[in-house]
Amino acid sequence: MRLVAVAMAVLAPLAEIAALVQWAGLPADWTPPTTVTPQSAVAFTFPAVGAFLIAHRPRLNMAWMMSVGGLAAGLSDFCHSLMLRVAADGHLLLSGHLRHAYVLFWAMCGITLTSLLPLYSPDGRLPSPRWRWALWLSAVSLGAEMLRNATRPDPSPAGYWYPEVIPNPLEIRALAPYQEAIFSVAWTGIYTSMALAALSLALRLRRADPVGRRQIGWPLFAFTGYIVFLLVGTALPGLMWIGVLWAGFIPVAVAVSVMRYRLYGIDTVISRTFVAAGLIVMVSAVYFGVGAVASLGVSGYDRIAGLVSALFAGAFFQPLRRALQRAVDRMLYGKVGDPALLAGRLTQAIRRGDPAEALTSVIGVLRDGLAVEGVAVEVADGEPRYVENGRIGDRPREVPLVWHGEQVGRLFVGAPGPRRFPAAHNERVLSTLTPYAADVAHAVRMAADLQRSRERILTTREEERRRLRRDLHDGLGQSLAGMAMLINIARSRLKEAPDSADALLRELRTGMDAVAGDIRELVYGLRPPALDDLGLARAVRELADQASPEVKIDVSVEGELSELPAAVEVAVYRIVQEALTNVRRHARAEQARISLQREPGVLRVTVTDDGAGLPEGRRSGVGLSSMRERAAELGGICVISGKPGEGTRVEVMLPLLAQPEPASHAARP
Repeated sequence: MRLVAVAMAVLAPLAEIAALVQWAGLPADWTPPTTVTPQSAVAFTFPAVGAFLIAHRPRLNMAWMMSVGGLAAGLSDFCHSLMLRVAADGHLLLSGHLRHAYVLFWAMCGITLTSLLPLYSPDGRLPSPRWRWALWLSAVSLGAEMLRNATRPDPSPAGYWYPEVIPNPLEIRALAPYQEAIFSVAWTGIYTSMALAALSLALRLRRADPVGRRQIGWPLFAFTGYIVFLLVGTALPGLMWIGVLWAGFIPVAVAVSVMRYRLYGIDTVISRTFVAAGLIVMVSAVYFGVGAVASLGVSGYDRIAGLVSALFAGAFFQPLRRALQRAVDRMLYGKVGDPALLAGRLTQAIRRGDPAEALTSVIGVLRDGLAVEGVAVEVADGEPRYVENGRIGDRPREVPLVWHGEQVGRLFVGAPGPRRFPAAHNERVLSTLTPYAADVAHAVRMAADLQRSRERILTTREEERRRLRRDLHDGLGQSLAGMAMLINIARSRLKEAPDSADALLRELRTGMDAVAGDIRELVYGLRPPALDDLGLARAVRELADQASPEVKIDVSVEGELSELPAAVEVAVYRIVQEALTNVRRHARAEQARISLQREPGVLRVTVTDDGAGLPEGRRSGVGLSSMRERAAELGGICVISGKPGEGTRVEVMLPLLAQPEPASHAARP
């Protein structure tokens, strides 16, 4: 079997070379107008590729079709050239017999390569039994054209292509009136069967899964291109060379679809070809249509009409490109080909679960949309910190997840899977879905921060209670007990030793001052006294005045701050205090600005400076974490940003609950 395939692969190009040599040696008046046709390329490439496929898959019927069709093409050209050689030598009757062999091999090549091969591609089976009628149409049409040539009456010498008429030994003169009709019907059937063969591939493509679409894309692209270039070459003979070259590409495309379709991005070629062709057609239609309409309204102003049409075409370009790209993606890849549909799936998955579950859904949709072996997400300070779907391997692609300018995690993309997609498709999916992944990563991070904040709040509360108990019991309690003892001793000595009692009372007075100081420290630890004494605005200004003499600090206040919740006042005071501490210790700033702005339902606090900014690769310290925690405790957010050399910005937003109206404003009975 393999030896037969190799023999055909050798014989076909030898026959074609012999044909080219004979054509080159013909007299000028016996040389046909075209000697290099698509059959020439077929004879060289189809049998060779067919033999290669037979060597790997001997039972593949498509490989045998390619070998037989290529051999028929070579023998057809050889018989054609030999026919003209014999006729030029004067043996016209023999030339007429060779003409029948030439037409027979031409028909064998046509039915094998233009109908059988595309209909049986890429798996060696028809799409369904109903497609047999397409084969019958091709066979009948080619058979009709072959019989027309076989029974053609001898034409008149006037206007004949060659010096002498090559006689037809099988001519039937009674069919002379019907020659033109048979020719038209036969070639209509031939071109229709070729179009149906390409349509069968298009229907396969539509019904197949993404892997099947990638496989079918190769022969579909090859056969469709051949039909287009063949029609163009028929209408414009000067462009027939494109069809010749394209015919040589067809067996390579079929071989790739059978053996190695996963390795090469034919879908990228198809996608860009369809999008480019659609854009050319649509933009041209808009341009010429608008130009025609505009010329009617501004007759005599051709430049204005051209400008208007160009503007309209430019306005439609980008929306058309996106619409065509989505349509082609859905055609090639199904539901996973449209990033908008993937985003919709992702949105639904995010709504159904908490952030941790949403993160799992995100990487599942990403893996499905990218068709890779694995996807993983690493969330900075998140819980869970790392989630993986599949296996990303040792050298995954890393994509940063950025939320409002802050990197919240990293996305790792593994190697392409069995149904790999082209790089252009994956980039579109990543650009669409990465922001969703960043949002979920930020939500996971915030949920983890909130949980840690709750744990720290509980821990801090218990520690504060323990400290208060220790201070009250060991400090204030012991002091009061000692003072009670001194009072009893002073009372017992008041009559007998007044001087000693007076000393004890002075010691008691000193102890009372110490107790008062301890109580003030306890009260200050619970709430800064400046808030009660001065109010939030003046307390913040006092902090600014005491911060650093080397930094000029401006404080601006907008809105009424006198009736804020106590917890909000303490949080703002402590956050501003910590921010100013960072300005004094780390910023090396010359100017800073504090802004307190009350808006409906929210209090906005901003602290900025013109100092050194935040270093690259920074990690949040205790101070920055405490500011975020204080904001999170009240349901707010604290964003700390700044590039090296461009200063630091601390922006806090705290929600404000609706305050009850004062009693004096209440309705009176």
